[in-house]
Amino acid sequence: MSKQKSTPITSTNHSDLAMTYNNTGLEHRNLGNYPEALICHRKAREIKQQSLHPNHPDLAMTYNNIGLAHRNLGNYPRALIYYKKTLKIQKPSLPHNHPDLAMTYNNIGIVHRNRYDYSKALSYHKKALKIQKPSLPHNHPDLAMTYNNIGLVHRNLDDYPKALSYYKITLAIQKSSLRLNHPNLAVSYSNIGAAYYNMRNYREALSYYKKSLEIRQKSLSADHPDLAMTYNHIGLVHRNLGDYPRALSSHEEALRTQKSSLPHNHLDLAMTYNNIGIVHRNLGDYSKALSYHKKALRIQKLSLFPNHRDLAGSYNNIGAVHCSMRNYPKARTFYEHAIHITQQSLPANHPNLQKYTNNFESIKNK
Repeated sequence: MSKQKSTPITSTNHSDLAMTYNNTGLEHRNLGNYPEALICHRKAREIKQQSLHPNHPDLAMTYNNIGLAHRNLGNYPRALIYYKKTLKIQKPSLPHNHPDLAMTYNNIGIVHRNRYDYSKALSYHKKALKIQKPSLPHNHPDLAMTYNNIGLVHRNLDDYPKALSYYKITLAIQKSSLRLNHPNLAVSYSNIGAAYYNMRNYREALSYYKKSLEIRQKSLSADHPDLAMTYNHIGLVHRNLGDYPRALSSHEEALRTQKSSLPHNHLDLAMTYNNIGIVHRNLGDYSKALSYHKKALRIQKLSLFPNHRDLAGSYNNIGAVHCSMRNYPKARTFYEHAIHITQQSLPANHPNLQKYTNNFESIKNK
């Protein structure tokens, strides 16, 4: 019995079908359905690989989309592989100053930043900027995005003044090209606020976070996650200013916003529970603090890998509450969990590891 031959995909039908999968994948990505997005982009790749030359520009676009899906899923090594496949096709086929090359350099830079390789991240973002500066208008949105990316890397390198300078360039470009309440302006105000926060200039931080909040209240729905994030930022500033009642109020506003729009086990809720727990500890209400940190930990355990850095933060928070209650054996146990996870998930010189180790050492003999 002869085997039935599969129907070949011809040039007349491959393009439409691949485009459909691609567009469906982008829709899933916009909805946050990253696994579904990845499936669709892989199907688009399979179709294109049957009918296109290995160096065809359409394949580069598909590799880029697969890279984006992996990045959104936190699978940075796979994302990097596909971005480099994209670059391998683009470099010999595009002019050296083509905007698509700049986009790929930026994508590779973002992955390196997510992998804590900040020197490589900076190198790729600067390659993008080198292409964009001579070829784009001075107020082009892509330039703003690249300046912002460079600012983010400098922030990760703890060079907050440099980060601030790049954020302000980003903001200047956006102000000249975007409407007054555009969401991207809110992002820039928030980033500038974060730089001032890291520089411990809490008054300036609060001013910029409030500008971000003002735009988001006008342009976003009342239950939008970005609004909740801004309430959390404002709460952090109030906490560092020692105004714990205002801090608590802001974090509780974030929690109300999140509960109306997010699943009960969403990781953003865990972050807010931790923020509320810290404020209760500052107010001396240790039982409430413990309750909120345990809620955060419960969510994180359901959603994160066992060695995720955020789990270490929650273990440290619980340890700190037990330490405040002078329950030192329990505090030591939770600090040890935090140290163990951080040793597996972060570089040896990361400040979090030093912080958790110092916490443990301070009570080791108590």
